[in-house]
Amino acid sequence: MNWRLPFLGGGDATAASASSVAELSDKPLAVRGLTVSYGQKPAVFSLDMTVEDGSMTAIIGPNGAGKSTTLKAVLGIVPRLSGVVTVFGQPLEKSRERIAYVPQRASIDWDFPTRVIDVVLMGLARELGLLRPVTATHRRRAFDCLDRVGMRDFADRQIGQLSGGQQQRVFLARALAQGADLYLLDEPFAGVDAATERAIIDVLKTLKAEGRTVVAVHHDLSTVRDYFDRVMMINVHKVAEGRVDEAFTEDHLQKAYGGRLAANLMDQLQLGGH
Repeated sequence: MNWRLPFLGGGDATAASASSVAELSDKPLAVRGLTVSYGQKPAVFSLDMTVEDGSMTAIIGPNGAGKSTTLKAVLGIVPRLSGVVTVFGQPLEKSRERIAYVPQRASIDWDFPTRVIDVVLMGLARELGLLRPVTATHRRRAFDCLDRVGMRDFADRQIGQLSGGQQQRVFLARALAQGADLYLLDEPFAGVDAATERAIIDVLKTLKAEGRTVVAVHHDLSTVRDYFDRVMMINVHKVAEGRVDEAFTEDHLQKAYGGRLAANLMDQLQLGGH
């Protein structure tokens, strides 16, 4: 397939018309016409996505499908060639304080000389600003977040001395410290042990019960039904979106993965109707 990009005059998301922005809902996250390119090949092409309030949404698809790129483009970490993104009905620039982001572990410099408690306190950066001192109240909040992920006893440990699963818990604690309404996580379960995976999903389900919204790039198809209530399936473009019982089907999976999924895996997934 020839994925060479058409000319999209201006090449900037800000070129979207005011009427396009006005049409977007006040959902926690709404994306319209998102295109991101690395060179002449799009990583994401004309993607629409709507995240429901208080939901847990998995973004799934094969390697190279554009899952992580979608999150990064939503946050402005990578530039959008085109498209409009709103967070709770507002442009990203007006809504950043309502978002917490947990990046892939592989993107973090784990040799940076900082302690676990200091990483969690970074989640209070907007509140603290540049000059305000860290108070006992701030530290209590940080310790409470470490308690929620089972890492309080490691508060004074250098972050690089932790296991992969422990590091992931610490960065989730940092996100919790932000007190956000929308949590975006890039493969939070990748490379972690079973105990950490259970701890993370328990925290995420608690956030959902509190009315927060969670979106996670996810790679393990066998846990989609147990962990999430909605799914966004992509392979450069959107393949399917909706409730798990409606969108997580064999037909959609085979389209997203190019027919490469084995029949025995399909049987194990207990899929919905075609």
